[in-house]
Amino acid sequence: MKISAFHLMPHRDLPDNFEEEYHSVWVDPPFWDLATPEQVSKYYNWTLDELVHAAKSGFDGICVNEHHQNAYGFMPGPNVMGGALALATRGLDVACVQMGATLPTTNPPIRIAEEYAMLDCISEGRLVAGMPLGTAMDANMAYGITPIEQRERYYEAHDLILKAWESREPFAFNGKYTQLPMVNVWPRPIQNPRPPIWVPGMGSLSTWEFAANNNHCYCFLSYFGHAQGKAVMDSYWQFLEEKEIEQNPYRVGFLQLVAVSETDEQAEKDYAEHVKYFYNKGLHIAPEFTPPGHQDYRSLENNLRRQLKGQANAREGIKNWSYKDYVDKQFVISGGPSSVVEQLENLIDSLHVGNLMVLMQIGSMPHELTMKNIDLFTNDVLPHIQDRWSDKYENNWWPERLRTKQPSSELTAVGGAE
Repeated sequence: MKISAFHLMPHRDLPDNFEEEYHSVWVDPPFWDLATPEQVSKYYNWTLDELVHAAKSGFDGICVNEHHQNAYGFMPGPNVMGGALALATRGLDVACVQMGATLPTTNPPIRIAEEYAMLDCISEGRLVAGMPLGTAMDANMAYGITPIEQRERYYEAHDLILKAWESREPFAFNGKYTQLPMVNVWPRPIQNPRPPIWVPGMGSLSTWEFAANNNHCYCFLSYFGHAQGKAVMDSYWQFLEEKEIEQNPYRVGFLQLVAVSETDEQAEKDYAEHVKYFYNKGLHIAPEFTPPGHQDYRSLENNLRRQLKGQANAREGIKNWSYKDYVDKQFVISGGPSSVVEQLENLIDSLHVGNLMVLMQIGSMPHELTMKNIDLFTNDVLPHIQDRWSDKYENNWWPERLRTKQPSSELTAVGGAE
């Protein structure tokens, strides 16, 4: 198993009446009503401290991502975060997982090839290159990409980035959306011919098909737990079987909310309010911000027939759920260490997944409680699940130098001092 700490960098102190008084957490929440730059500065530095602590504590990877105009998770520049983290974790055997820079909204997309190559060089070959399509809220509403063009732009950008990394000579690129007279990327990644590519998605048939056809790792980013996610993953494995592709669990990543405390009872006391905050406020998204055309027809049909039916039923009554409902329905894996280990083992076996991303900071969870969650997870949970699959499959979707963990050298101080 490769287990990474995932972070959204959310607003941790939205008002109690937020979902009643404000239209949406995404696209149009008024910044000056809800936050101050000084408050946000504190959140960013907490986030960086939490991810560095996770790296030092034994996680295999640390994950950042890109979103815009929202209070749910606002890292509009994931590579800014990635640069800080690459330096702060220098000397550690931890992957820098950029989940990642959004291809269709970067103009020209060759900038992603440049910045990812920089991160791979700074991290000395520890980059995982996430290549997300992007949400409708980010790409269509905030950045003005025409919905029906978004996926076509994504495919073109993907091909340009890979060619830019792998080409030995300068070349001209004449795409439908990007025309460049001379592509000659400096620097190039340390990883040869390129870093491993992860394709995050939320269940689109076209996305997991694209990942499989290009031999990339498909990462299902779901907040509705592995019971709801199983329909998506079963479809993915069935597709691979039909293509006669090896059922290697490292081809798949899955995102799961995890909250660990000393006992099951203490976990409820510690985390119940923060879980409710995440689902009621963090996912308070106006439905009109997902315009027609964002998903192609066959993906929309597949989602409606399979996983979205269960999610729709869950959303209907979710505002009245208790903490126990979230845990029993497997949206959140929470409890004492032994309980969390058992639940994660069930998830891993059920989904046949080799890359697990765990959300350690949930909703309004304060810094100190997040650090406690990280410590209990790495000390009492991680050792029991980390060796899964290691003797059965080869992991070709992880930085090569990190595939077999070696004892870490002492962390080089931030700022470059030895």
